[in-house]
Amino acid sequence: MNNKYEKTVKEILALAGVQIDGCNPWDIKVHNQEFYRRTIIEGELGFGESYMDGWWDAEKIDHLFDRILKTQLDEKIKRKFSVLLNLILTRLFNFQSVQRAFIIGEKHYDIGNDLFQNMLDRRLNYSCAYWKDAKTLDEAQENKLDLICRKLYLKPGMRVLDIGCGWGSFGKYAAEKYNVQVVGITVSREQIELGQKLCEGLPVEFRLMDYRSMNEKYDRIVSVGMIEHVGFKNYNKFFDIAYRCLKDEGLFLLHTIGHMKSVKTLDPWIQKYIFPNGLIPSVVQLSKAFENHFVMEDWHNFGIDYEKTLMVWHDNFVNNWDKIKSHQSERFFRMWKYYLLSSAASFRSRRNQLWQIVLSKNGLPGGYQSIR
Repeated sequence: MNNKYEKTVKEILALAGVQIDGCNPWDIKVHNQEFYRRTIIEGELGFGESYMDGWWDAEKIDHLFDRILKTQLDEKIKRKFSVLLNLILTRLFNFQSVQRAFIIGEKHYDIGNDLFQNMLDRRLNYSCAYWKDAKTLDEAQENKLDLICRKLYLKPGMRVLDIGCGWGSFGKYAAEKYNVQVVGITVSREQIELGQKLCEGLPVEFRLMDYRSMNEKYDRIVSVGMIEHVGFKNYNKFFDIAYRCLKDEGLFLLHTIGHMKSVKTLDPWIQKYIFPNGLIPSVVQLSKAFENHFVMEDWHNFGIDYEKTLMVWHDNFVNNWDKIKSHQSERFFRMWKYYLLSSAASFRSRRNQLWQIVLSKNGLPGGYQSIR
C-alpha cells in the first residue's frame, strides 16, 4: 500500500521539478516511509506535521514551496474527511466571533516576547517591511512606519486609532516623529505588557479589547496586519466600525496581506499551528466590504518586500535560537522554520501580496497624492 502512496507523491512532486532524495536544494529527503501516506491522506496538514516530526527535510524549504505554489500542487493533494469537514464548518460558523476574538492572542502573540524580540527589528514590527533604499531590517521597518505616517498626512495633535497595535511600534514612531496621540488596541496581554514599557512617557495608550468594542472618533485610523484575523463573515462589520470611528475628513490606512483568490479558509496547517481563525482577504472581498462606506484613495502593492522580510526573520530566528530554546522544543523550532520559509515562498511565488490601502469617507478635496 505504501508503494502506491510513494508513487503518487513522487509523480505529483515531479510536476514541480522536485525529487525524493535528489541533489537539488529543493528536493526532499525522506526519513520515515509513512511520510507518503500521511501526505496523500492529510494533505497540507500532514505534509507540515510530518516535517515537524522530522519525517523529511529539504535544504531550502523556501525553494521547495516556491515550486509547489507556482504549480499549485497544494490543490492536487486529496484532503482527508476531517479536513473537508473543517472547510464545511468554516463556511457555516463564524470562527472570528467576539467570543473567539482573543484566541489568536493566546495561541500566537502570547507565546513569549523573547521569541519576537530575537526575531524582529528593534521596534518589534511584526509585519512587512518596506525595503526601498534600505539595507537592514531596522531601516526597512522604519521606512514602512514613515510611509504609513506620510500616507496618512499626519499632523501634530491628531488623535490616531491603531487597530491591532502589536507592541506599539507604529504608535511609538508616530508619537516621536509626528507628535500625535495614539490609542492602540490588541487582544494580546503580552503585547500590552511590553508595549507599555517601550512607549513609556509617550502619548500612546494601550487597550486590551476587540475592535468591535470601539466607539470613539479619531482623526486617523491605521490597521497593520490585523484584518487577516477578522474573517470574511466580519469584513463588513470591520469597515462599519472604522467608518463610525473616523472623523468625516479623516483617512484610514489598511495594511494587509492579500490573496490572489477569494477564499473562505486558510491552509489547515497554518490554521492549526500559527494563526487560528485566520484568513487572507482578496481584492474582491475587501472592496465589496468597504464600497458603501469609503472612497479608495490609494492601493499600493509591495508584496515582494515580504519575502525579504520573512527571510531576515528566519535568519534572526535561527541565529538566536540558543536564546529562545530554553522554553521551546525542537518540534517548535521545526514548526517555526516551516512557517517562516513557506510564507516567504508564498510571496516569492506571488500567491500572496502585501497591500496598503488608503481610504477616505468622502474623497479628499483636490484628490489624494499617492506616496511611495
